[in-house]
Amino acid sequence: MIARFLLLASVAGASIAVPSVHAQEGAPEPATTEGADQTNIRGEVIVVTARRRQETAQEVPLAISVVKGDSIEATGNFNIVKLQQLAPTLQVYTTNPRNTSVNIRGLGVPFGLTSDGFEQGVGIYVDDVYNSRVAAATFDFLDVNQVEVLRGPQGTLYGKNTTAGAINITTNQPTFDFEGRAELTVGNLNYKQAKAAISGPLSDTIAARIAVAATSRRGTLYNVTSERWINEQDNLGIRGQLLFKPNDDFSITLSGDYSKQDPECCGTTFVRVGRTQRALTRQYDALVAAINAANPGRNYAVPSRNPYDRLTDLDSNLNAGNKIGGVSAKAVWNVGPGTLTSVTAWRFWDWKPENDRDFTGLSIVSKSQNPSQQDQYSQEFRYNYESQKIDFVLGLFGFKQRIDTQGTEQQGADASRWSLTGTQASNPAILQGLTASNTQWLKADSAALFGQVSWKVTDALTIQPGARLNYDKKSGFYQRVVTNGQGQVISCTPTPAAGSDLAAQCGVYQPQISAPSDSAWNFTYDFNVNYKIAQDVLAYATYAKSFKTLGINQNGLPLNADNTVNYDAGTVKPESVNHYEIGLKTQFWDRRATFNLTAFRTDIKNFQATVNGGQFGTVRGYLANAEKVRSQGIEADFKVVASDRFTAYANGAYTDAQYKKFTNAPCPPELSGGTLQAANATPDYSQAGVPGALSPRQCDISGQDLPGVSKWAFSYGAEYNIPVTLLAKEGQLYLGVDGNYRSHWNSNASPSIYTEVKGYALTNFRAGFRGEGFDIFGWVRNAFDVNYIENLQVAPGNTGLIAGQVGDPQTWGGTIKFSF
Repeated sequence: MIARFLLLASVAGASIAVPSVHAQEGAPEPATTEGADQTNIRGEVIVVTARRRQETAQEVPLAISVVKGDSIEATGNFNIVKLQQLAPTLQVYTTNPRNTSVNIRGLGVPFGLTSDGFEQGVGIYVDDVYNSRVAAATFDFLDVNQVEVLRGPQGTLYGKNTTAGAINITTNQPTFDFEGRAELTVGNLNYKQAKAAISGPLSDTIAARIAVAATSRRGTLYNVTSERWINEQDNLGIRGQLLFKPNDDFSITLSGDYSKQDPECCGTTFVRVGRTQRALTRQYDALVAAINAANPGRNYAVPSRNPYDRLTDLDSNLNAGNKIGGVSAKAVWNVGPGTLTSVTAWRFWDWKPENDRDFTGLSIVSKSQNPSQQDQYSQEFRYNYESQKIDFVLGLFGFKQRIDTQGTEQQGADASRWSLTGTQASNPAILQGLTASNTQWLKADSAALFGQVSWKVTDALTIQPGARLNYDKKSGFYQRVVTNGQGQVISCTPTPAAGSDLAAQCGVYQPQISAPSDSAWNFTYDFNVNYKIAQDVLAYATYAKSFKTLGINQNGLPLNADNTVNYDAGTVKPESVNHYEIGLKTQFWDRRATFNLTAFRTDIKNFQATVNGGQFGTVRGYLANAEKVRSQGIEADFKVVASDRFTAYANGAYTDAQYKKFTNAPCPPELSGGTLQAANATPDYSQAGVPGALSPRQCDISGQDLPGVSKWAFSYGAEYNIPVTLLAKEGQLYLGVDGNYRSHWNSNASPSIYTEVKGYALTNFRAGFRGEGFDIFGWVRNAFDVNYIENLQVAPGNTGLIAGQVGDPQTWGGTIKFSF
């Protein structure tokens, strides 16, 4: 029997599913997105739960992408970071698991240094449990059934309010029929991945499921200092579930999971040097020459100035130790005409990093680490009611979180020559061993009452209003204690004498203590109207008034012009969001072809942005409000099932995301480092890189693009198969291709000419033989070995150094999958 295996592929903000053809009952289940066929050849309905009830993807009047677990495995996209290659509507950028940005349509979290004090704009849910830490995006998918990517505000159906969208992950559940599966993959770069799951009954009313996954791969960047490959993969995960179902009206599922990562990660390589407004003697090349002159015979130089040589010389320890897990209980009870669902959960996250914050093989910052521990508790009650005329969801959500962080940053033997001037530059003892020890904690509590009603006015017309009442309270504590190289605690008040060793030390690290606290109520709502123009044509329009709750600064506060702490920056205003969207979902040619079109606009006031002081330790980054931001665009998808043998798709999106008004933004590096002039200056790029020019205290970057967003993105794919019998096994030989393209984007919070990332296109191939209960295939990813950049970072100190992480080279391997 033939089944269609739908492979999701999409383009930034738009997505499409492509069916490939499988023969035999053992073929993977279909994946779909908006615009995909609602059934496969066997007549099975593709079900999503994006609106907290079971519906076909084509009937949901919102922009949603759905990818089945088998589609994820077939294309090698084993976590949310990799998933953006299938769903470019996602923008996921990571310098390490903690400093990860997950955005949709350019919105979600501030681009740059991560702070514990703000909320995620894109919520990550696993089996209805909200994961507050974005580090969850870096872990392997574990026994996943499907992933739904919802675009736009999701505050009236989901427990934790999110302004940009939600990633709703559903795992495979325990079954009362015995089943199992195993998968083994090997490839170049010593890539190894193994997955297994088994499920079955323990009694007539109890079923259990357990799944494990492990991934390892050699790093892609060679460190000539340690003589080791870094940025490796080293993941292990396990999940166990127990289902108690005494009757058809009640069930409770207990779940526990634990995942860990322990790679030597996350290092950067030299990319380029750009001129700043520092004096020429205080810029990167001159500083390296000065260090070499002061140390005869040293002759320091980076191992390569071509990032695609994949060489680095970082001299500090690197570690990205990362553990995440928790337990949950989900109870579902048919009560009266509806269903009551309770989801109780506890989760933890432990983060043990070590970084090289100067991005060089010089000992400037010799130690940089901020280990962190989080506990979160959540409780959600939800009641679903469905009838011929009225459907509704009513929910109550509570959330409690505590995060503790202990940070250490220390200056090295080359720090004085790098950061000081005059005779002080030749005295390494001034800064060597200078240490900032940070202690901080965050407490966050929130509660919400939310709901949405669907009123079926006629068979064709449905009106859906929703509302949310939300309360948030945040309180934090931050203390930085600074000690010199002799271990003595230093104080920077009163202001030390200019030119003294203490003044030099205080210019790098200043003691600080703060305890920001704030709370806020928010009432928001949305309104959707959808109309079925014809049997396979659905039009919809949505308006959402949403918000992102207040934030507090947890990484230290900036200084005023008189060198005092700016305590007013301790709290950050909530975002106010107005979202508009219209869409059209169509199918034709006996549902063999699908075309979807979506247009959207999101306006945000008091956008929460990351700003950066550009120094080593006074304050690396903090949150502030940009006055206005706008994201708008068009998403189009097309797919065709030409026959049971051949399918193809192509889709595209245009996303225009801009700072409409941001007058107090940090200046890009080309305008930084000179003598400070008045605040709020309009950037004068004619002076960019002119040594000794004036530098604004802040820059007005209104009208410039948001970082991390490609204006244009496309994806495509096709698969062809033929039925054959090999080694007495009936099945299919198949050949597939998929690819994606992103246009250029900027990798700095304030767009810089030095952090422009060029557009790139990636192409992947796979070929194999599959049949009932098995699939054996070979694959090659980035088949043409395209050189591309994943992220660029501006080194601190305004020296002009730009470091980065290069994308994966060509990789290849083979996979064997069995199921029973």
